[in-house]
Amino acid sequence: MAESNSTDFDLLWYLENLSDKEFQSFKKYLARKILDFKLPQVPLINLTATKEELANLLPISYEGQYIWNMLYSIFLMMRKEELCMKIIGRRKCNQEACKALIRRKVTLRWENHTFGEFHYKFFCNVASDVLYVLQLAYDSTSCYSANDLNVFLIGDRASGKTMTINLAVMKWISGEMWQNMISYVVHLTSHEINQMTDSSLAELIAKDWPDGQAPIADILSDPKKLLFILEDVDNLRFELNVNEHALCSNSTQKVPIPILLVSLLKRQMAPGCWFLISSRPTREENIKMFLKTTDCYVTLQLSNEKRELYFHCFFNNRQRASTALMLVHDNEILTSLCRVANLCWITCTVLNRQMDKGHDPQHCCETPTDLHAHFLADALTSEARLTANQYHLGLLKRLCLLAAGGLFLSTLNFSGEDLRCVGFTEADVSVLQAVNILLPSSTHKDRYKFIHLNVQEFCAAIAFLMAVPNCLIPSGGREYKEKREQYCDFNQVFTFIFGLLNENRRKILETTFGCQLPMVESFRRYSVEYMKHLGRDQEKLTHHGSLFYCLFENQEEEFVKKVVNPLKEVTVYLQSNKDMMVSLYCLEYCCHLRTFKLSVQRIFEYKEPLVRPTASQMKSLVYWREICSLFCTMDTLWELHLFDSDLNDISERILSKALEHSSCKLRTLKLSYISTASGFEELLKALARNRSVIYLSLNCTSISLNMFSLLREILDKPTCQISHLRWSFTLIAQARVQCWNLSSPQPPTPRFK
Repeated sequence: MAESNSTDFDLLWYLENLSDKEFQSFKKYLARKILDFKLPQVPLINLTATKEELANLLPISYEGQYIWNMLYSIFLMMRKEELCMKIIGRRKCNQEACKALIRRKVTLRWENHTFGEFHYKFFCNVASDVLYVLQLAYDSTSCYSANDLNVFLIGDRASGKTMTINLAVMKWISGEMWQNMISYVVHLTSHEINQMTDSSLAELIAKDWPDGQAPIADILSDPKKLLFILEDVDNLRFELNVNEHALCSNSTQKVPIPILLVSLLKRQMAPGCWFLISSRPTREENIKMFLKTTDCYVTLQLSNEKRELYFHCFFNNRQRASTALMLVHDNEILTSLCRVANLCWITCTVLNRQMDKGHDPQHCCETPTDLHAHFLADALTSEARLTANQYHLGLLKRLCLLAAGGLFLSTLNFSGEDLRCVGFTEADVSVLQAVNILLPSSTHKDRYKFIHLNVQEFCAAIAFLMAVPNCLIPSGGREYKEKREQYCDFNQVFTFIFGLLNENRRKILETTFGCQLPMVESFRRYSVEYMKHLGRDQEKLTHHGSLFYCLFENQEEEFVKKVVNPLKEVTVYLQSNKDMMVSLYCLEYCCHLRTFKLSVQRIFEYKEPLVRPTASQMKSLVYWREICSLFCTMDTLWELHLFDSDLNDISERILSKALEHSSCKLRTLKLSYISTASGFEELLKALARNRSVIYLSLNCTSISLNMFSLLREILDKPTCQISHLRWSFTLIAQARVQCWNLSSPQPPTPRFK
């Protein structure tokens, strides 16, 4: 892009300030500087060139940043202080212009942000540790910094990535951060980048400047003081696996956007610059591609401590905050919900309102369905001027119509046309904004979105049970959809539908709005009949996690029993305390369960010995003990298949205790791709005392020579009832042969097959 037309960038003006003698010296210095900067030689730039010729030749021969860096260096050597000061003054002026530009952009985003002063103060408080990391990371004198540094800010939806970036940028503008470290900030969002096809670095930098006239030469003159902010890299419409040979180093050359970004990230362009990159954890391949061991990786989520601070700040009442926190901490689903600030705000708002009404939140806010139902009911009837129930119901129906239409057509950001299409007036939109249900989009200009995807999913669930008509919202017809708008997993919608089958939860909406959900009974009957059908064809339901979450959300005991009653085989994947709590709740109702297939990953990754387990780790062990106790209490459960699992010392011991218990009912035990702390020693010793297991399978499980010897020793014990043994041949065949040769030339005991 062209520089400013002022004399600040007029090469001829600077050269004309040199006498003829000084100009001859200048050209000699220039020849040397071209070599020092490792720039290509241009034959026409010689000692005979006039000032006008040189002023015309330099811009077409070299990029602006090199020209002005050479000029400044030469003027410094020639002691032309007044010209040096003019360049310095111009650069300072442009730095302030950049700050003013970024301030306008951030302020606009800030005005669109939710909840106003309360959230601002809270984030200023809790983000202080992240801001401290960002301060040290970009300080080249800090031991935490590194050359070509990338800082990755990773967090789920609404975890505060944009807010943190806004805070950091505002502190830079006010001089509280990165003073003398960062001179220029180039702010890019994935939404902006997705609109581009080909671009040069100069055009990319100039996109926010008035008329595209950015001081490119000054911005790129010292890349070590240039920070690129790249927001939402998970939303980029293309992959960043660009061939090294395609990379570009010329800031004025137009190239495809993927090549431009990778050239920057690989520092082929603007070598020495800094990057601050935000992303959700769903697209980590784009991150791993550029993550170096010297880079900084920051994860954002509300920890237990920050969540407690949030609740105390919100309620400003110790007793209410403690009551609310106890409710959340005792329920893994609500704990998970409150890991992001927007959902934390909804939770606190609902609990506070219930306490105001004198209700016990312990009984009226047990699930996310409760919370969202109360939130909508309170929000849509909170405006003093909204007194007509019919208006409330109309508002709810239009909101649900918008939500369902958006999800079915992969639209999470709604245009004014979309809102009008479902019947919203400007007054309706103002009401929904005032109660924080619909908010201005932070990424799409002149568009709106739900406060959180969970709220849109809940409204879509109501739409299904309310049998609202299909609505083809205009934005749904767009051919190109960004990754973050591509919605294809309706599990949460179905979970909320099951939640609304619960009469008490449904009444929250029916009583407030005077509405009925006519599809409830037909969906209830369908669910029961469908599970009976699946009970006869287990292959159609490969795992039961989603179903269990739906049933936990419902929590009507008789209905849950009817749904799980046909199940004779269950497969669950446990990756969190939430998964364990939900699965345990449903498994206790599976009165005909015969085969239990179980995978346990990431829960017991922490190493031994633990000086003091955290509260979350203690909960994991309690849930795990209760799950293992099912092997002793469920009379019908005969087969356990434990696969793709990692057990540490304590969790392995808990499983072993259950297996050796005199009440253990298991007859078949299959272990596949398992890692244990003792290398199976604890489990094998437990099987020596087990009087029920007759079939043991060790599949693709690495067992040492000693363990194989122990296995044979245990199998020979009179208390061991195992008569059928199977193991993976490829991994331990050699160990098996060695074991037999070492112990005895005799074949295995005849009772084994």
